[in-house]
Amino acid sequence: MSNNTAKPETPAGRDDKRADLRSRLVDAAEAQIVANGLSGLKAREVTAAAGCALGALYNAYPDLDHLILQVNSRTLARLGAVLSAAAPQGAPPEAAMQALAAAYVDFALANRNLWKALFNHRLAPGVEVPEWHRQDHAVLIEQIIAPLAKLRPDLPPEILPLRARTTFAAVHGVVQLALHGRYVGVPTENLRAEVAALVEAMARGARLAQLG
Repeated sequence: MSNNTAKPETPAGRDDKRADLRSRLVDAAEAQIVANGLSGLKAREVTAAAGCALGALYNAYPDLDHLILQVNSRTLARLGAVLSAAAPQGAPPEAAMQALAAAYVDFALANRNLWKALFNHRLAPGVEVPEWHRQDHAVLIEQIIAPLAKLRPDLPPEILPLRARTTFAAVHGVVQLALHGRYVGVPTENLRAEVAALVEAMARGARLAQLG
């Protein structure tokens, strides 16, 4: 006589289902951001695309904001991989800086809505950004440190990461103004050339500062 009683689900099976749900939700949210921008992201549309009930989102993540953080971390990982591959091994520091800047511009232009979501998303007042997500932002800075250290070997170790942040901020500011269509921003068709000119000036200034 056959026994049709279903076997109880194991903890490992539940974990696999939860991981699959979370992955589908991130895929769906990412697709919505690509298509409609961050402001067009809707929880019901995300869950419908992921093939689950609305309540499942809040079983997988605390809220929609934390799902967006997951999408942004995925974008950061992709951007980090692009930047890591950008500068040729053994390239002069000026060439490395130019390659990194060009790769950053190209990524932003090719992934505008995902790139904007990285910097436009804000958590609710009083909610702290999780430490794991803060750490994911290191990819924006870490590739700059090595060529900058060659340009400015005189900088103390504690100052070098700060100067790398300043260098990134200068390039990012130009890109942000252009992609957000601000009236002081450069036209996007001139963005790559203008960023290259900015990096050239910064690298020249770094050389002169080191010599002085």
